[in-house]
Amino acid sequence: MKHDGEVIEKVIRRNGVSIAELGRVLNVNRRSIYNWFNQRRLNNDLIIRIGQAINYDFSKDFPNYSLRCNMFSDSASMDPSNPVGMSAETLSYWQNKYIELLEKYNGLLTQQTEVIQVKEAAYAA
Repeated sequence: MKHDGEVIEKVIRRNGVSIAELGRVLNVNRRSIYNWFNQRRLNNDLIIRIGQAINYDFSKDFPNYSLRCNMFSDSASMDPSNPVGMSAETLSYWQNKYIELLEKYNGLLTQQTEVIQVKEAAYAA
């Protein structure tokens, strides 16, 4: 009889998935993931969530479970540059959004630096 946690752990480690990154994606701490590895039975929803996070279809490993989900690809490995398996379009959107926010942040820092310099010049005079 298969031990769910051991199967999950083997797949995660075989695919080189970082436990810390997986925890971040699933919004759980690393200890929770290690606890899952020790569980004989895991909830189907949890297995699906883990599979989605690492872009892996666990239905091959758990044929008796109903784990099919259209978010899975045929690939059994996680792309390190795309750990949550987003489409190229979605990934590009968030990348552009991130760059836009960084540019705004840099603008605010520049503005704040200029204000500080003006105040320092006023105090020096």
